[in-house]
Parts: sequence; C-alpha cells; structure tokens
Amino acid sequence: MTELFLAELRRSWIQLLRYSTEAIAGIVIITVVFYGLFLSTQYIAGPNLQFGERLDSVIVGYVLWTLAVFIMTDIAGNLQREAQTGTLEQLFISPYSATQVFLTRAIASLTIQLTLLASILGLIMLLTGSRLSFPLAVLPAFITVLLGAYGLAFVMGSLSLLLKQVQQLLGIFQFALLFLLAVPSESWTGSLKLLGLLLPMAPGAGLLRQVMAQGQPLEPIPLLLAMVNGALYLTFGLVIFRLAERETKRRGKLGGY
Repeated sequence: MTELFLAELRRSWIQLLRYSTEAIAGIVIITVVFYGLFLSTQYIAGPNLQFGERLDSVIVGYVLWTLAVFIMTDIAGNLQREAQTGTLEQLFISPYSATQVFLTRAIASLTIQLTLLASILGLIMLLTGSRLSFPLAVLPAFITVLLGAYGLAFVMGSLSLLLKQVQQLLGIFQFALLFLLAVPSESWTGSLKLLGLLLPMAPGAGLLRQVMAQGQPLEPIPLLLAMVNGALYLTFGLVIFRLAERETKRRGKLGGY
C-alpha cells in the first residue's frame, strides 16, 4: 500500500505541475466569487454593517464547501476520465482492489487539495479582513468532515461507474453540499438538532465554526458524535462503491463507455 500511495502522490503532483494554470485559475475564480458576494452584501446592508464572527463562520462554511466539491469531483471525475481513455478496466484488474486504488488516490490528491484550499482561505482572509483561529482542536474536527466528504464522494463515484456521465448530477449535488456546510446546524434546537447530527459533514462543520470563528473549546461529546457521523458515511460510501463495482462487472460495462 505504501508503494501505491507514493505512486499516486507522484502522479498527482505531476498533474498539478503540468496543469498548474488550471489550478491557479480555480483559486482565483473561487476567491473572486466569494469576494463578489461579500462586496454585494456590504453594499446592500450599507456602510454601518458589522459582520463580526458571522463573517468568519460563513468563510469556514464556504471553504469547507470548496473542499467537499474538490473531493466529490475528484473521485467521480477520475472514474469518468478513466472510462473515456479506456484505462478503467486496467485499474480493476490491478493487484490492488478498485476500492484501495481510488481511496489511496483520493488521499494522495488530498495533499494538493489542501494546498489549494490554504491558498483560497488565505486570499479570502486577506481581502475580507477575517481573523480565524487555528488551534490544534481544528484537526480532529476537520478529519470528521473529510470522512463524510469521502463517503459521499464514493457514492457519487458509484453512480459514475454505473452511468458513466454524472456531470449534471454533480452540479445539482453541489448546491446540496452548500446547504450542508454553510447552514449553522449547530444552532438548531429540538428535532432539528437531531437532524443536524444525522446530516453528512454537518456536525464536523459546526465544530469547525465554533472553534475557528467563535473561539470556543472543542467538546468531547460533540466531537465523538461528529466522528461517528463521518465514519458511518465513509463506510456507507465504500459499501455502495463495492456493490456498484459488482453490478458494473455483472452487466459487462466496465470496459465500455
């Protein structure tokens, strides 16, 4: 597995260097879109508007949404590209299982995604004057979001494996992700509180907003619930991917497009 990870890591960095213009353009576009929304809100609300920690919370949600979109399109997009170039079947007959290959590839490409994410976050903080906190408590809360994001990514990868073309579905799903990560579900009460704990990535995103934007300490019980949430969605995504792999092989559609 170490050899596979190093190979995928090398592959990801080579692609970044060869297509660096696209990566830079993505950073600029994502940053400009958020800054445009920020300026529009300032103009509508007037000069006396004070965002305070609400701006910080919105930034956390927006950056997490960007990361989730990166992860989602990475796995599903990889499957589509492999199918288009005719190399998908080769991955499924390699010494490693398809789940191992795509999970390792996703973890390897995460290094690049985090680099792009850090650049986007730094630019947004510079333009808006936001001051987010980055204590060590950010790391476990961030991991819970990653688990849920990869779980959903493998579900979308399963659809890509079966249907081959899922661009429109991915586009629609991005808006659902924005709701999951931007809405402050941690402030919900009653039955909505339970719903917030069941939604994918929502508990982890709430913890990150509390720690980074509001400066609150990381509570162990909410962290445990967020970790369970992420682990369950990751397990669900991997199981669905294995079932989709078997169904694709049964239909004889693995090598076709």
